[in-house]
Amino acid sequence: MVQFLNGGLTMACMVAGLFFLRFWRSMGDRLLLFFAIAFWILALHWGVLGIVNPPSETRHYTYLLRLLAFLVIVVGIVDKNRGQR
Repeated sequence: MVQFLNGGLTMACMVAGLFFLRFWRSMGDRLLLFFAIAFWILALHWGVLGIVNPPSETRHYTYLLRLLAFLVIVVGIVDKNRGQR
């Protein structure tokens, strides 16, 4: 059941990334591109958890992907705010 839910989360993150990519192409706002990249990294994170199913001692290594995704979002927000000056 856990692998099924991880697969669903992977699919949902990939679809959200595709939506942000479509909105970026129509509006041209770079923040939307950063969100698309972040959601694809999150999809990779959930996919790795679903496929590999690491033991609890090494599971924190996969959370580095999640950290990277949130750092991409922070960089996108900083880039957006810096560009308005």
